[in-house]
Amino acid sequence: QVQLVESGGGLVQAGGSLRLSCAASGRTFRTYIMGWFRQAPGKEREFVAGIRWSGDNADLADSVKGRFMISRDTAKNTVYLQMNSLKPEDAAVYYCAARSGLAIPTTQREYDYWGQGTQVTVSS
Repeated sequence: QVQLVESGGGLVQAGGSLRLSCAASGRTFRTYIMGWFRQAPGKEREFVAGIRWSGDNADLADSVKGRFMISRDTAKNTVYLQMNSLKPEDAAVYYCAARSGLAIPTTQREYDYWGQGTQVTVSS
């Protein structure tokens, strides 16, 4: 059974940085897509970033391009979301997600597995 465990959230001042981690277990992820989503209070869950486990393709939402970066460490079975120049509007619960395939989906219904989420708070 696939398990995804996020960590690294916390409180940061605007302009600061955080790195989120998603530890994946339960199967071989070689043919999987790993994604990061976020959900702020009263808003729908939205796509932030996605990457092929092979590392040869990645995608970022327009709102975070130039500030966030997604990467993975296959030896550690971990996916990272490096978040720089954080803004108050980046505050949300961030979720790690996974699904098998080649294309990187940007809607939550296309992902099969989810972590429990980690809170990111950005003070202005």
